[in-house]
Amino acid sequence: MHDVNADSQRVTQPRTGALWGRLAVPAGVLAAVAAAFAYVGAVDPNEPGHYPACPLLQYTGIYCPGCGGLRSAHAVVHGDFAVALQDNALAVAGYALFAVMWTVWVVRTVRGRPLRIDPGPVQLWTAGALLLVFTVVRNLPFGGWLHP
Repeated sequence: MHDVNADSQRVTQPRTGALWGRLAVPAGVLAAVAAAFAYVGAVDPNEPGHYPACPLLQYTGIYCPGCGGLRSAHAVVHGDFAVALQDNALAVAGYALFAVMWTVWVVRTVRGRPLRIDPGPVQLWTAGALLLVFTVVRNLPFGGWLHP
């Protein structure tokens, strides 16, 4: 006798090989990001000469939105989140956003659904405005608490 339930389970459950194949790209992205964080954790950006200086800061004295990002990543790797926030709070938010988006990506991949990131104009303008406000405030006298 033919078991209908067994057939339906076979159809809905992904093959293990196909699942690992689909997880290869998210795993590769995670490996690359982990390697970058490991390098920054091992090679201290607080020591001069290891990384190039920010050209905007070097030539104009203006902090860009990324200034302090490497020091922030170094502090995150060493578990010093207060220093990471002080070095570049926006970068720390970006690290957290990456972790959330990567997790969503993996869960959707395991479920066999593609990850679609399709920000609309409101989200793009909001992100741009956030970067602009962060950059302006950290360069004003009262924004000294945002200096790396």
